Amino acid sequence: QVQLVESGGGLVQAGGSLRLSCAASGRTFSNSAMGWFRQAPGKERRFVAAITWSSIIKYTADSVKGRFTISRDNAKNTVYLQMNSLKPDDTAVYYCAADSSNRRMYAGREADEYDYWGQGTQVTVSS
Repeated sequence: QVQLVESGGGLVQAGGSLRLSCAASGRTFSNSAMGWFRQAPGKERRFVAAITWSSIIKYTADSVKGRFTISRDNAKNTVYLQMNSLKPDDTAVYYCAADSSNRRMYAGREADEYDYWGQGTQVTVSS
């Protein structure tokens, strides 16, 4: 059974940091693009960051650029999202996702480009 399991969410004050992790099991995603999305209450799921299998190409949403960094460790089948200088507007459920590509030099920025999803982890930033 393929699973993506996020962890690292929680409650943090504005200006603080969190590091989210997404561990995959059931198959290897070392050759797949992976991404992070978030969904705030009453809003659509939005792209946050994505990374190719090789980590050579990374995309970050303008709203988090300079504050969030995506990375991965293929040996651990894990992708990370380092979040610094957090703002109340960053409050959301954060989801990781993986596609079914094989060593493609592209990572999608739309939710429908991904085939596997985690259950999400809540991030709450207080002012």
